[in-house]
Amino acid sequence: MLTPFKNNGDIDFYGLAKLTELYIESGAAGLFANCLSSEMFELSETERIKIIEEVIKIADGQMPVVATGTFGTDLQRQADFIKRVYSTGVTAVIGITGLMASETDKDEVFEANVFKLLELTENIPLGFYECPVPYKRLISPEQLGRIVATGRVTYHKDTCLDINQIKEKIAATKGHEFGLYDAYMAHAVASLKAGASGLSCIQGNFFPELIVWLCENYNNQLLKKEVDTVQQFFIDNMDVMHNVYPTISKYYLQKRGLNISTFTRRNDIGVFDSNIEKGIDALHDRYKILCSEIEIKQVSI
Repeated sequence: MLTPFKNNGDIDFYGLAKLTELYIESGAAGLFANCLSSEMFELSETERIKIIEEVIKIADGQMPVVATGTFGTDLQRQADFIKRVYSTGVTAVIGITGLMASETDKDEVFEANVFKLLELTENIPLGFYECPVPYKRLISPEQLGRIVATGRVTYHKDTCLDINQIKEKIAATKGHEFGLYDAYMAHAVASLKAGASGLSCIQGNFFPELIVWLCENYNNQLLKKEVDTVQQFFIDNMDVMHNVYPTISKYYLQKRGLNISTFTRRNDIGVFDSNIEKGIDALHDRYKILCSEIEIKQVSI
């Protein structure tokens, strides 16, 4: 999920409510609040909780909501905030893998810290996100299998970009109440066919109804041509949706009719200039053509 801000930098809770409604009306199976797209590292602890509470209120039990709960590197502080996040009513609290150990630490240190965090958080359902910030730490299939076998970890947002690893992770966690959600849309169909529970990607912040359509139809032989077309659309437009993000996503949603600002608190994403704007305008036009070709109705805002 994104976090809409007002032009003065304050959180736009009205815009957040409308954005949440857009995800719901698009048919999303769940929501990931307080994530990197939400600019979670630019929020205060109080703001993080308020945003999660607002999303929980708007979702109103229609779908599961997960949210990040690990900030800083002290495990006890992470555990304490996980408990605060869980008290809002989320289904599971997500841990950032890059905050579970330093970049130079070996996998054994990371895994030991994960099990310590599980111990400190009692029976709270947890998940993990291979977030690229502060650095990307990937969980190996073997590690993921051991962690999921505890029965405590129900969600994993994967960013390994490797379909073979995806398959290995799904095999290693088979038989548990657990879902792997792939972030990499270049192999979305292959990931879903391999057994991924869904997709958790930034493209959902441009056209959530298209992500839902793909999750529902990826294995429909009657729509194979359309599925292939959608997969290629994501491949062809991968780069344009990553430049100056999340500003470009907010601009795109403006074009769709959502009354939010393009303001971001991030200062490390590049400049939203006329060339970037033209690229998003062209993406908007290409999506309208795609919707017409495969008969997808855009959710009205």
